[in-house]
Amino acid sequence: MIDLFDIRYLRMGTPDLESAIEFATRIVGLQLVSRVGKAAYFRSDKVEVRGDTRDHTLVYFEGDPKDHATGFDLRNPEDFDRIGAELDNAGYPVTLATSEECELRRVKRMLSFKDPSGNRIEIVSRPYHSGTRYFPGRDSGITHFSHIGLRTTDAGRDEAFWTRIMNARVSDWIGDAPLLRVDTAHHTLALFPSPHPGIQHINHQVEDVDDIMRSYYFLKEKGVRIVFGPGRHPLSSAIMLYFEGPDRMVYEYSVGVKHIMPEQEATYRPRQFPFENESFCMWGSKPDLPEFRADGEGGADADAAGRRAGLRSVI
Repeated sequence: MIDLFDIRYLRMGTPDLESAIEFATRIVGLQLVSRVGKAAYFRSDKVEVRGDTRDHTLVYFEGDPKDHATGFDLRNPEDFDRIGAELDNAGYPVTLATSEECELRRVKRMLSFKDPSGNRIEIVSRPYHSGTRYFPGRDSGITHFSHIGLRTTDAGRDEAFWTRIMNARVSDWIGDAPLLRVDTAHHTLALFPSPHPGIQHINHQVEDVDDIMRSYYFLKEKGVRIVFGPGRHPLSSAIMLYFEGPDRMVYEYSVGVKHIMPEQEATYRPRQFPFENESFCMWGSKPDLPEFRADGEGGADADAAGRRAGLRSVI
C-alpha cells in the first residue's frame, strides 16, 4: 500500500493566464509567489496555523483547461523507489519525470500515472519548502488548502483503487460518492460520479464563519457566480460556500470540518447518506452543480453568460 501524506499541489491549464492570476489573488485570496515561463505558482497556507511551509499549493499554466494534475507527497520519502513497481504491478504504468519536469514542480523526484478514471496523479519526493509567510492577495481568511473533489467514471472501482493501492480511508458516502481521508480531516478527496475525469472543486479552509459571510457578499458584489451556499454539510459538519472561477473551476471556502483522530480509527464507521439536497446542506441551500444535483439539473443548464461570471467584470 502506498502511504500518502497529503495533497501537495494542483496544476491546471488555462487559456488566459493573466485572468486566472487576477482571480486567484484578488478574488480567492491566494498569494502569487512566482511566475516561471508560462506558469504561475500560488500559496495558501499560514505557517502559524498548521506549521505548513509548502512552496506552493496551486499552479495555473497556459494550456488546455481540461489538463489537470494532482500532486501527492509521501509520508516516507524513502518509499519513492518502490512505489513505481507497485503501481506497475497493479496495472497502472508510471512515467518518471525528467529533471526539467521536477524543477517545474519544485520537487526532487516525481512520477506520474493515471487513476482508473483517467485523472492524472503525480507522486513527489522531497518537495520544496519556503521560509516565508503566506501573504494573501485579499483578506479572505484562508488558513490552508484542504481538499479537492475529483471526478470519477466509476465510483466503486475508484474507491477500491484509493483504499487498496493507496492508504485512503472512507469517511462517509453520499449516494455512490465516497469521501476519503489520508490524514485526520474528514476528507482529502471526494469522488463524484461524472462522464469525464478532472478536478471538480478546490477547497480552502478559512478561520471563521464570518469569513464565509464576508466572502459571500464580496463575491456577489464582484459578480462572481455562487453555485452553492452559504450552507452546512451534514457529512463533515463544515460551513461552506462554493463559487465559480476561471474555466468553470469551482472553488470552496469552508470552516469547522470534522476530524477523525488516530485513536478513533479502529472504531470509526463510515455512514451512508442518500444522494439528495438535504445530504449536501442541512440548512436548505440547493447546489447548482451537476455533480451535486440528484435531479441531474443545475450548473450544466445555467445560462452560459452566468456560468462564465464575466471575468472582465470581476477583475
